[in-house]
Amino acid sequence: MKKETLQIEGMSCGHCVQSVRHALEALPLTVADVQIGTATVHYDPAQTSRAAMVEAVEDVGFVILAAHG
Repeated sequence: MKKETLQIEGMSCGHCVQSVRHALEALPLTVADVQIGTATVHYDPAQTSRAAMVEAVEDVGFVILAAHG
């Protein structure tokens, strides 16, 4: 399993946190923590990709700025 912390732009409230959490939970990964501005996930690169995470977050209106493994 790989751990990655995503820096997310545009999150400003609890509703934003829930939107991002639900978007990421739809992917084959484990959401460890979501706070305003960040999301930490654990995933198997053979099952999902960073591109899939970016797409899921963008689909709910936010942008991933950077990632830290």
